Amino acid sequence: MATIPTIWTYDWVPEGPRGFVRDLRLRWAAEEAGLPYQVRTVPFRGRETNHLDAQPFGQVPFLEDGDVRLFESGACLLHLAGKDERLMPRDPVAAADTLQWVMAALNSIEMASVPWWFLTVSGQPENPLGAWLDKRLGQLEAVLADRAWLAAGRFTVADLVMADVLRVRKVRERGDRPATEAYVARITDRPAFRKAHADQLAHFRAADAPA
Repeated sequence: MATIPTIWTYDWVPEGPRGFVRDLRLRWAAEEAGLPYQVRTVPFRGRETNHLDAQPFGQVPFLEDGDVRLFESGACLLHLAGKDERLMPRDPVAAADTLQWVMAALNSIEMASVPWWFLTVSGQPENPLGAWLDKRLGQLEAVLADRAWLAAGRFTVADLVMADVLRVRKVRERGDRPATEAYVARITDRPAFRKAHADQLAHFRAADAPA
């Protein structure tokens, strides 16, 4: 009997990160693939130490799927993508192309954007990482100006994770990159994203309600 994956997230987060907590990536992937899933939670209070047995860095999401236990959103995404060719092509060349762009989203773009963002919101808007981020975003703009999809000539998990990395407001507002902006708008207009996003917001709003 097939198992139903369980996506673990926090029981509550403050208003600011809602819509961006990375369990959204897993929800979105499951919605794109038509995979049933359930969501369970760990307490936001005490989050740095209360689930280290499942996520050694005290973060979310993490995933349970039968005997499979995974942390890190990229690893969880690749596991879910392997279940359905709508996310990960079966053709080995197209699959390799998809995989490299998943890695690029996480290691070439997000690795630059997240530390830049942290410094920016910490009161250093002109921090030294800006030039690095601008270079990476400019290089990606050149790619997106020449193609509709990152890999395989169609939507894949690579587009899912890249669009999620790029949709952060401060990143979108940095510079003029029309191809990137059009790409993010188009990918996040997909019904699966809109449902996953709405479901996450509803999840955290429900936790605001008085007991």
